Parts: sequence; structure tokens; C-alpha cells
Amino acid sequence: MLPFDILEYQDRLEKTKRRMEEKGIEVLLITDPANMNYLTGYDAWSFYVHQMLVIIIDEPQPLWIGRYQDAGGARKTTWIYDENVIAYPDYYVHSRHCHPMDFVAQILGQIGQGNRTIGVEMDNYYFSAKAFAQLQKYLPNATFVDADLLVNGVRIIKSDQEVEYMRRAGKIAEHAMMKGIESIREGGRECDTAAEIYNQLIKGTPEHGGDYPSIVPLLPSGENTGIPHLTWTERTYLNGEAVIIELAGCYKRYHVPLARTVSIGQPSEDMQALSNIVTEGIQEVLSAIKPGMTCGDIEATWRNSIAKHGIEKESRLGYSVGLGYPPDWGEHTASLRKGDTTVLEPNMTFHLIPGLWFDHHGIEISETFRVTENGCELFTNYPQGLIVRDPLSINPTDKIS
Repeated sequence: MLPFDILEYQDRLEKTKRRMEEKGIEVLLITDPANMNYLTGYDAWSFYVHQMLVIIIDEPQPLWIGRYQDAGGARKTTWIYDENVIAYPDYYVHSRHCHPMDFVAQILGQIGQGNRTIGVEMDNYYFSAKAFAQLQKYLPNATFVDADLLVNGVRIIKSDQEVEYMRRAGKIAEHAMMKGIESIREGGRECDTAAEIYNQLIKGTPEHGGDYPSIVPLLPSGENTGIPHLTWTERTYLNGEAVIIELAGCYKRYHVPLARTVSIGQPSEDMQALSNIVTEGIQEVLSAIKPGMTCGDIEATWRNSIAKHGIEKESRLGYSVGLGYPPDWGEHTASLRKGDTTVLEPNMTFHLIPGLWFDHHGIEISETFRVTENGCELFTNYPQGLIVRDPLSINPTDKIS
């Protein structure tokens, strides 16, 4: 069931250990499911309970520690030895009296790791304050250090196989965007559009089925287009208003986000002008990208482009993207924003999302790209302009403006 050759996993592990050595970390406790997947292949919807991957710098194999009923999944989906899969009993799950980290600490003590320097992912969704407190309590002789984003930093440059999976995810994103846009018409509902998108995201393409994305489709419409990150309601679409669709195709847990804005009927002059400004800026940014630039350089290109029209954007322009689990498909490392000195290298991948949001309206047109040897490659091929829909026809012909 491994999506990559075992040699690629071992190479990832060695790169992680080199980073551990640089930071003086002897034992690394990984709770981010994306990082667990990246290093071992582990893939299951088990991250709602405590689980952990343990990397010991002088041991060749990681340890997986998790819930008893999930141990079979760890044996099935990873390359590590069965004896390195360690399960805690179910009475640790959501208990007031004992915590899974008590069990983890006991195991680490038993195998002689209780007095070492231990790195933990301090700013991770899946590592709670209580988890850290319990580890400190039951490993009093250990030295704990922050190892947040250590593995994420290894992930930022993709292998050729990872890039291929993102290309497949891009095709899935294209199909889902097309189905979502086809569903938008006067009298339709936001929830109906969400249903069409989800169906296509999982159905995928004739060649490749899709995975569940880490973020649900975002679907604000009307005045709510000025508010990013809204999902869907049972609200009915009206003639003359705009709808934003932001989604991601996902294949083998690799994401390619894509956003577009749809006008039901003829757009207002303001919306058409915004579309022209955004598409102009996107083209300037994509034309400028090359290895050796910094993330801040990319943002400056965009900032200078929209400044010609008297517009400023408060939020970042984009972020590193790829492997992910809920609640996010971003990698939490490099951001396309002022001051980010991350230097672009081939096979880094980013979601470029120059969304503009105002009090009563907004627009999103985004692309996901790979840095190449001398430029960039888009993972999707979808028209960038404002998409205009006939307000009544069930199967209208889209116009891109």
C-alpha cells in the first residue's frame, strides 16, 4: 500500500535525522499526521486520538505508538517493522484518569530514552498542552526542546514522484471546479454546489480516484464574498451576484488548491475591474518566478502590480503546499509575503492566492505552481478571468472576462 518506494522513505528519514543532529535532538516525537505519513506512509483517520511517531537518532527504524484498534492500520500502511508498532489499550482514549502520553512516556523510559534531549512539535494542532504536561511529568530527566516544523522543512522540496501526484491532484481540481461552476445558477443553492464539488473530488478522473481534501470547499456568495473562509449554507443564488469557489484536488494526500470567482449574469463594473487587476497581477508574478528569488521578492512583484491601481493586500500572497491532513493543506513553512527570505528552489510548490476582500464583495483567483529550473509550472489549466454564467440556464456556456 506504500505510495512511494521504501528507499524514498529512508532518504526522508535520513534528512530528518540530519536536522535533528543540527539541533541537538536525540529523540523526535512527531504528532502531525502529515509528517507521520511523509516518513512512514501511515494513512488512517485516527488523528482524533493521540498517536505518535518516535524517531530515535541512533536507531534505524521509527516507532509508531497509537491506539490499539489503529495498530493494524500502522502495520498495513507503513514500511516499519511490525514489532515497532506499539499500541496502547482503549482505556487511555478520552479518559479523565489516564492519558496516552503517560503510556508514551513509559515506553520511552523502558527503552532507555528517558534522559535524552527530546524534540516535540510544540505548535501543532495534534499536540495538546496536556500532552506536553504529561510527558514532562513522567519523563522528569528528559530535556524537551521545540522541534516544530523540523520535518515540514524537509518536505518543502518535493521529489519527482510527489510532483507527479500533485499533477494528478491538479487534474482532479480542474474537474471539480468545472462541476462546481456548472451547478451555479439563479435559484440554485450553495449546498448543491458543495455536493457537486465533493462528488467530483472523490470520484477524481477516469485515471485516478481522489482523496478527501484537508479543507472543505469554501463557497461564499453575494456580499459574503468579502469574507474569506466561509463554507456553504442553504442560501439560494441570486442574479447579479458573485460566487467564490476555493477547493483542492487531493491525490495520495497531496493537494493542489484552485480558486475561481463566478458572476451570475453580467458582473458589475467594479467586479470586472477587480478581475482585470488580479489576473494582471497573477501573470506578472508567474512570469517573474525563478529559482534564487525569495518568497518576499514574489510578494513584492504582486504588491507593485496592484499598487498601480491604488490597492493594498493585508494578507499573505500564498504559502508552501503539498501533503496534508485536516485541518490544513498548507505546510506552515514558507509564505509568499513581505520579509520571508526563503529562497526558491526547483520542486518547491506553492499556492498563489491573491484574494482581495472588501466590506461587501471580494474576488479570488488562485493557482498552484511548482518552481522549475528556470521558471514555474502550473498544476492546473483553467481560465483565470472572471467566469460569467447565464443566470437561468441549467447548462449555460461560460464566458471568461
